[in-house]
Order: sequence, then structure tokens, then C-alpha cells
Amino acid sequence: MKILLKLICMVCTVALISGTIAGAEIVSQVNADVSAQLVTAPSAILMEAASGQVLYELNADEKLPIASVTKTMTMLLVMEALDFGKIKLEDKVTTSDYAASMGGSQVFLEVGEEMSVQDMLKAIAVASGNDAAVAMAEFIAGTEPAFVEMMNKRAAELGCKNTHFINCNGLNETAEHYSTARDVAVISKELLKHQKILDYTTIWMDTLRGGEFGLSNTNKLIRFYKGANGLKTGSTSMAKYCLSATAKRDGMQLIAVVLAAPSSAERFASATKLLDYGFANYSVVNAAEKIGAFEPMSVIGGKIETVTPKADPNVSFIVKKGNQDKIDVSTSFDEPLKAPLAKDQKIGTSTLTINGEKVAVCDILASEEIPRMSLGAMFVKLFYRWLCA
Repeated sequence: MKILLKLICMVCTVALISGTIAGAEIVSQVNADVSAQLVTAPSAILMEAASGQVLYELNADEKLPIASVTKTMTMLLVMEALDFGKIKLEDKVTTSDYAASMGGSQVFLEVGEEMSVQDMLKAIAVASGNDAAVAMAEFIAGTEPAFVEMMNKRAAELGCKNTHFINCNGLNETAEHYSTARDVAVISKELLKHQKILDYTTIWMDTLRGGEFGLSNTNKLIRFYKGANGLKTGSTSMAKYCLSATAKRDGMQLIAVVLAAPSSAERFASATKLLDYGFANYSVVNAAEKIGAFEPMSVIGGKIETVTPKADPNVSFIVKKGNQDKIDVSTSFDEPLKAPLAKDQKIGTSTLTINGEKVAVCDILASEEIPRMSLGAMFVKLFYRWLCA
């Protein structure tokens, strides 16, 4: 019995070691353990948008009120409704009594006033209009509570385990309305997939109502930080000063979330330091661009004799600044390739290394569908070749 227990322990130990080795195959270029104080806020995170790689974090999973940063989720649902075709930018939104009653940041919508979805989005993204957020929530879901239910469901789908909303604008917060720096970054990352939102979040100054009502962006980085393109500010006495700041330089999109900063100036200063740190130390690499194009490959038994491989275009990874040109690529294929092949079916793998260390793995895909040749067609083809031989 003792011998059997020893053998079991040895097997478990080997399994654990093997798992550790397998998990360590990809060597991260990121050093998130930064001793330097980059923020004065109690909670923050810096994330690269394409890969989701965290470059810096401080108490990033602490549940905190987020004030109007709540509207990142509101804007996400608006953009998804637009993409789905449920609503259009030209649609007119009628202001309800409830929407018009909102306090705090607002564009002073009057009961019964109509404004296009486009202008409502502008009011939310630029002026952080609480009234516009409620009007849009009601337009999409019928009521704000129904919209809030959508918000919480979407947050769960995104894996935001420490987020719960009770309204669509972050006004009148309670202990039941909260999120975390990490979850806000994840929501912001999803929102940035809708590039149309940048048409609104990058506005510095604009107007509504035919030029009669002026707008000025609450996010001062839009004017003063190179590459800034969003995303949302927020402040209440409970939440203090919050910000999801986004900026893009040299193809790298960063998201810096700062929660509960002691002052407005300090939230912008902290976000600036986070973004500066990211741009100074790291670069993003798209694996497909680094791997390049492939020559067509033969396919056995296909209606089409060849297929052109392609690298998965959605694989991006972070490298230390200066290592972009030190990446080596080796590719292996699942040869021989046999029909049928589905479009985007994996047919090989590219491994990317820096100084011999694996930094990324990218699937190689079939660029088109290759159906299997029928027996009759195969016989005709062979017979034709025999005649021409």
C-alpha cells in the first residue's frame, strides 16, 4: 500500500511539473511588477486593447463606485444596438419625464424633446449627459430597469465578475452599484471594437440643437494628450474622480483606468503616467503581419487542387520596446492537407520567438473552403490524365 501511495505521489508530481512547463511555454515580455508609483489613486490598471495584456495594475479587483464611467457600458449597448440594426443614428429619441428629471451632468433635455441617436450619443460621450443616457436606455429597452438588466447580463458575458449596475448613468450611486478597474478596462476594450464610437469620444468641442447648445469634453486628455481617443470620465462624492482613458500610438491602443482619485487633476495625471509608461516600454505586434504571406499548398482529393494558407489575423502580443524586429518565425503544417477543408480551418501553426524564447503561437488557417472531390469526378480526372500521358 505504501509503495502504491508513493507511486501515486510521483505521478502527481510529474503531472504538476509537466503542467508548469506547458504553462510556461509562452514567455511574457511584460513585467507588470512595477515598484514605481504611477498613480495616486487607490485602484488602477493599464491594459493593451488588442491582446488584453495587463501592463500594470494596482488593486485592480477592488469593488468601487465608478460614477459616470458607468456609461462605457451604456455606450457599448448603444453601439451593439446600432450594429445589430435595432436602431439607426438618424432615429429620433423622445425625452420622457423621467429622463428629463436627471440631475448632475446633463444637456437639459425637455420633456417631449426629440433628438437623434447620433446627438444623444454625442451628449453622452462628450458632455456625460445623464438625461441623454436615460433617454437612450428607454429607447433601446423600453425602460431604464430593463436596460440595466441588459447591462448586467452583458457584463457577465464579458466575464466582469465584480460589476453590478443599478442605473445606466452612474448617478445616485449606492453600495449595489460598483465595478473594478479591471472590469472597466474589459468593458472599455469591448467598446473600442466599435470604431464608430471614436467619432464621438474624440470630440473636444461641439454643439447640439443646431449650434444653440455648446459641448465641451469632460475628458481633458482629448485635447492635451497625444493619441488620446477616449473614453469616459466620472465623478461623484462617493466615487471621487474616475476615468477610463484610452490612447493610440504607433498601432498600439492602450486603456488606462483610474478609480477613486482624490481630485480631477490627479486622475488625469495618473492616467497620463500610465499611458506614458505603456508607450515608453512596450509595442504591440500583430502575428499575421510578422508571419507574412504563404505560397499555395497542394490539397489531396479536393475539387480545388491548392489552398493558400493564412495566419490568424486576430493574434496580437506585447513585446518590450525595441524587440519588434528581433522576432523569428517558424511554421509547421498538418501535411498532407486532405479535402474537405473548411474556410478558416486550422492547417498549421507558427511559433514566434525572441532570442529562442517562445513569445506567441499563431494558428495557420485555410483561406477558403475546399470541398472533397466526388468519386466520379476523381475517376474522370484520373482518366483524363491517363489519356494525356
